[in-house]
Amino acid sequence: MTQTYGAGEPPETGVPLVAIYADESCLGNGRLGANPGGAAGVIEHRSRLTGRMTRWDYWVSEAATTNNRMALRSVIEAFGLISRRGTRFRVVFTSDSRYLIDGMNQWVHDWIRRGWRRKEGTVENVDLWKQAVEAARPHQRQWRWVRGHVGHAQNEYANHLATRAAREQTASGGVVESQFDEWLAAERSRGKVRAEPEPFPNDADFVAARSFPPAND
Repeated sequence: MTQTYGAGEPPETGVPLVAIYADESCLGNGRLGANPGGAAGVIEHRSRLTGRMTRWDYWVSEAATTNNRMALRSVIEAFGLISRRGTRFRVVFTSDSRYLIDGMNQWVHDWIRRGWRRKEGTVENVDLWKQAVEAARPHQRQWRWVRGHVGHAQNEYANHLATRAAREQTASGGVVESQFDEWLAAERSRGKVRAEPEPFPNDADFVAARSFPPAND
């Protein structure tokens, strides 16, 4: 099951389209003591000229964190990586974190207008929310929620990367060539993932979220 929110700004024709599937992990989330975490994703791009699909992986880790903070790291890292050459993209960003997707589609707009405050007080993880918004701001974005752990191939792969990063406390150091195909073949041989990978988004189906309000610190 996926959920896409209503349209905001009109999509820009001619701007390259990428799909990002991200997930987060926190081992022992909420328990006392150190809770190591990871954030990761797979970035997909399809050439308009050849139709060839390319995939790239990324992951980061922290020694003591929470699921929510790592969900925000998954955005910060992904958008930081695709922005390195100054190219603007239309981005379909998919995550199973309601906290992240609802926040980006709804909550941050009011928080920014209020100077990054909620009606009830301060915004939890405000440092990372600010970084995530500013990392994503140059691009057109479509935020999509997908139910986790139901066999969605790209989501399961992102979960695999994030959990491994949390357990091993490693980072990719940028994008690396994806191992998605090899992982999927192994998972199918074990009967764990039977669904086909989600197809690359169609240009006509891209629904841009509304623009973020101007920064108001």
